[in-house]
Amino acid sequence: MSKCRAGVVVVGESVTVIHAEVPSDPNDPIVVISDNTIKLQTGERGEALAVMYARCIDLFTQTKTESAVIKASALSMSGVKLAALASAEVRGVVIAAAASKTAVEMLSKAKISKTYGDRKVDEYLADDSFWAAKAAGIKLKKSSREAAMLIIASRNS
Repeated sequence: MSKCRAGVVVVGESVTVIHAEVPSDPNDPIVVISDNTIKLQTGERGEALAVMYARCIDLFTQTKTESAVIKASALSMSGVKLAALASAEVRGVVIAAAASKTAVEMLSKAKISKTYGDRKVDEYLADDSFWAAKAAGIKLKKSSREAAMLIIASRNS
């Protein structure tokens, strides 16, 4: 029996959400159902974050998401910048929205690189043959591969 999972990546004020059916057999590819990008609206920030929260809740509800894997924040060697804090605000809103509707798992790119396969995440993201074998369904945008990788890497958890 397959499960509907979401992979979520927040970059700046943009949220990429992949929904996929995940078969119980880990050798079968995930089946991508939707590939969405939600951008934070312009205007007053509090209202924009409230709209983002509502849009995410609607998306997780409509797709009947059973669990969500959200890309965790990463440490920066150059210190925290305002853009990173703004992105963290959006990530927090997305995490809260997802958690109000489904189980949430946080997964960092570094952890995937250490625990999934024998390559770094970026190498998988660039490998077209990997994606041909691991993801079926609708055509996945290359910019959305990282969100789908969260689902693939977390399959057995």
